[in-house]
Amino acid sequence: MYEDEHLLVLEKPSGLLSVPGRGEDKQDCLIHRALQHWPDALVVHRLDMSTSGLVILARTKTVQSDLGKAFAAREVHKRYTAVVFGQVAAPEQDWGMVDAPLVCDWERRPLQIVCPETGKPSQTRYQLHPDQRGIPPHSTRLWLEPITGRSHQLRVHMTHMGHPMLGDALYAPAAVVAMAPRLLLHATMLQFQHPVSGSPLQVQSPAPF
Repeated sequence: MYEDEHLLVLEKPSGLLSVPGRGEDKQDCLIHRALQHWPDALVVHRLDMSTSGLVILARTKTVQSDLGKAFAAREVHKRYTAVVFGQVAAPEQDWGMVDAPLVCDWERRPLQIVCPETGKPSQTRYQLHPDQRGIPPHSTRLWLEPITGRSHQLRVHMTHMGHPMLGDALYAPAAVVAMAPRLLLHATMLQFQHPVSGSPLQVQSPAPF
């Protein structure tokens, strides 16, 4: 999707790990595939295995550090496309906001739950996608923008709203899981300042659903 001497932006398919897991059966992943073509590729951030879309890889340790700091400082603008169950009402403003603190459900980890008492602050912006064609009945296509970056944040926040994502085997009811062959969540846009040139960089990837 984008390549220069300092960094890469690749598109991860759904069902592929971003980084290797434990065990021989979990070694096929985006970074290992990238290393076959770019031996200097380094991990900066990751997507859930079920999520598809854009992932940034650094090509030097300095750029890896600078991009990591940019993510931590919320200087990387991320937009996702999702299809959720039900008819989502248009927000009163241009974007609606889900503000629901999240914490790990230790008995069912890595699942996350909303917990106002002990959860970490978590915010997600959402907007109705301008194109609602080609999706299953009783569903809505959304743009989602995480303000914070908690694990499973977008998935939990949509379920908390009463609109779980289609194909979400972790958080959606079985009938909603069955409405799609995969999780309908795609990292569709990344916008950030190039860590070396300082120029603005935007990379887009249309959702495949």
